[in-house]
Amino acid sequence: MSENNSSSNTVNRPGTRRLRWIIACIGLGLAAGIIMWMADPNAALESKDPPKGSYYNLLVDGFRAGHLNVNRELPPQLVRLSDPYNPAFNSAAVGPVNDLSYYKGKLYVYFGVTPALVLYWPWVALTGHPISDRAAVAIFFALGLAAIAGLLYDISWRYFPETSPWIVALSVLSMGLMLGLGLSGNVYEVAIVCGFAFAMLALAALWRALNEPPHSVFWLAGASLAYGLAIGARPTLLFSMIILLIPVAQACLKTAGSPGKVGVLIAAAAGPVMFIGLGLMIYNALRFGSPFEFGWHYQLNGSYDPTTAHQFSLHYFWFNFRSYFLEPFGWTGRFPFLHAAPTLHMPAGYDTGTPGAGGAIWCRYPLVWLVFVLPLAWAVSNRQTVTPLHRFAAALFLLFVTMTFVLCLFFASSNRYELDFLPALLVLVVSGFFGAERAGAGSSVRRSLIRIFGCFLLVCSIAVSVLGNVEGHAESHYFCGNISMYANRFADAAIEYQKALALWPDCLDARDGLGNALLNEGRLDEAIVQYQKALTLEPQSPDAHERCGDALFQKGLLNDAMRQYQKTAELKPDFAQAHENLGTCFAKAGQLDEAITEYELASKLQPDSAGPHYSLGNVLRLKERTTEAVTNYQKAIELEPEFIPAQVSLADMLATSHDPAIRNVDHAIALMENANRITAGKDPQVLRTLAVAYAQAGRYPDAITTAKKALALATAGSNAQLIKKLQMDIQLYQAGSPGRAAGR
Repeated sequence: MSENNSSSNTVNRPGTRRLRWIIACIGLGLAAGIIMWMADPNAALESKDPPKGSYYNLLVDGFRAGHLNVNRELPPQLVRLSDPYNPAFNSAAVGPVNDLSYYKGKLYVYFGVTPALVLYWPWVALTGHPISDRAAVAIFFALGLAAIAGLLYDISWRYFPETSPWIVALSVLSMGLMLGLGLSGNVYEVAIVCGFAFAMLALAALWRALNEPPHSVFWLAGASLAYGLAIGARPTLLFSMIILLIPVAQACLKTAGSPGKVGVLIAAAAGPVMFIGLGLMIYNALRFGSPFEFGWHYQLNGSYDPTTAHQFSLHYFWFNFRSYFLEPFGWTGRFPFLHAAPTLHMPAGYDTGTPGAGGAIWCRYPLVWLVFVLPLAWAVSNRQTVTPLHRFAAALFLLFVTMTFVLCLFFASSNRYELDFLPALLVLVVSGFFGAERAGAGSSVRRSLIRIFGCFLLVCSIAVSVLGNVEGHAESHYFCGNISMYANRFADAAIEYQKALALWPDCLDARDGLGNALLNEGRLDEAIVQYQKALTLEPQSPDAHERCGDALFQKGLLNDAMRQYQKTAELKPDFAQAHENLGTCFAKAGQLDEAITEYELASKLQPDSAGPHYSLGNVLRLKERTTEAVTNYQKAIELEPEFIPAQVSLADMLATSHDPAIRNVDHAIALMENANRITAGKDPQVLRTLAVAYAQAGRYPDAITTAKKALALATAGSNAQLIKKLQMDIQLYQAGSPGRAAGR
């Protein structure tokens, strides 16, 4: 048998080959159609904005304008933060720019640049209109799946001509569904699916390089170019480029191979990918001053601090390996009957803000069980020593192993990350199934049983993929709801959470998220109902108790709110916010000593938080412990220099106190003038306190002018209580009286 192994000219006649190709295309079309039908059109990051608002289109706008940063305005509050990367301080500021990189006053996309260069930019140049992230994901996925279909078709035609073309089509269909049903079309998937597409194109070119020695240099250069573009989309694919050396090794092992030919192959394998790598290094250096910095260390997000987090570590390996390969699905008695594996205990430093992998791949994709019979199947069906098929299998195995190792070192896990390693494994497994079918060729019964078993696994994989991704789509709606929450689109967030709950009624996070959205809309009764349902699902959830307490507090049900906060503190004793909330309840109820105790405990549990010190200062002031109140206000401002309420309260005390040890009118004026600059003259309470300080200093014209500005703002805001106070203040200032404290 020759190394190129087309074993049956009869089976491989041109008409049969065309039939195989047509049927493979049918499988491809069915898979792509089902995925597009099931994909959620509202799941994109900018789902309620036009495609122009997506990060990749903003990046293209920047490129067309001659710079590398995105065309998006910086949130003013972000610029004022002393540490914009710390989620403890930036949660209110990063919503509109979440998951962009912020460096030296500019915003950058840290996702791989390849999608912008090969699709987004050409698309807008040709059509004049931006492309949506969902359409980009669909195009890249179809491209990658087409490469897989071509591979399986050619593998069966060259090496397993006895394999029915309908089995090839069913294999393409099942792989398309297994790989694509979890996709929702958001910006996070664009780079991943782009990397998948170009990695599969690289594999297809590598296959041709192995099987067509006369044209191996051309095909290997194409594989290198495609793989370089894959790395440009997904830098984590870097270490897997070792697969490009497989054709070089094949040439070295051939007796007829010459050093010159080997050298040319090495250049073809290394040249394009190194050229693209050099371009990426220059791109990074121009943006962040380092060729190896893609922007991750300057990422804005609300779940971890990129300046201190460890992105890759052996510490995460076992947790990720268990998530991807060992933890099975759970079973329920209600549709969709499957739910993701329970969340494992996360290692220190792990990103808790990302969705985890949803169960071991051997459970979600029964087809991978065939990997255990693959060596035996090929040993029986291909008795010669080594063929290009075996070398290509080595490339698939190397891609799978290296990418699995890299992802298991990563500090987060997600089903969408499986596109980095799962396609190589599935192509390997399906090829092994073709070999198993040939191994049974000597007996029609045995061959039929092998076909039935293989098709059974294919069908099971499709069924499990469909059922398993119901929960996955619910999670997509949940995370879309989170994105809308970041952007303060609470009505949109509520709709997304409701969609998630329609698919997965027992999703605690979606139930809690819906409560949060309703709470922010002021729909308190509905929010309380959702929190109570969440507590029915998980009675020991401290977050649900806290949120329920927030809704009850806003509704004025202090005792009920207090019970919820006490339960939160009981379940999570070191949760500073629970004690701060309890303190607020006690203060509202007039139980000032109890409030002081809770605020002091909160400040000890979270010493770098300004809130407890500010609240403690307010209660101490009511208790006329003025020196301690001033100390706490000063501590709050020290921790958060732009904390306006603390500055207002401190300035009020400094300006109006009768205690010479505390009174400092000049400092009060300086504080409020600075606060007025920070708030751009738009905060009526800041202006009122500044007017009080001016009056206490005897600067009545300034006090009158400032108080009138505050009155105009209060009138525009329909703040009746503040309007009445300011009118009285102005009358006193016009009469030459310093008036009263701003806080009274």
